[in-house]
Amino acid sequence: MPFRPGSRALLAIALGGVLVAGCSPFREHQGYLVDTALVESIQPGVDNRESVQGTLGRPTFTGQFDQQQRDWYYVSRDTAALAFRMPRPTAQTVLHVRFNEAGNVESVNRTGLELVARIRPDSDKTPTLGRHRSLFEELFGNIGAVGQGGQRGQTADNPQ
Repeated sequence: MPFRPGSRALLAIALGGVLVAGCSPFREHQGYLVDTALVESIQPGVDNRESVQGTLGRPTFTGQFDQQQRDWYYVSRDTAALAFRMPRPTAQTVLHVRFNEAGNVESVNRTGLELVARIRPDSDKTPTLGRHRSLFEELFGNIGAVGQGGQRGQTADNPQ
């Protein structure tokens, strides 16, 4: 089948579009959708648990080590990833609302990406304490070094 003039150019443009689309970053949002006006309307000493839940909704999670659940957290995170790479955070907001014992808002703190820690658990070596021995030293290192348990050794004074 003969190609019409310009059909090769159209095919090249379509193929280029597919390749470029495959390399575009994949963006994702996780967690709470932050509405700045609603967050700024929460006032310490004025609001309580019910008014915060009515304004912001249920928290993403509450403090796990406090039986009175005085700490509420609203977490929002945006990530981006190219192709098969691990997603990386591009924006993050953690809203921490702390209540006093009476249930009134004591403080409202907002943090961002400055608290994100990057760890690399995929190292090719596992750090260990102790001796650094090769596989063969581990397998054959005790040959001849271990005696038979429960028997006394032979000496010149005590032949058996």
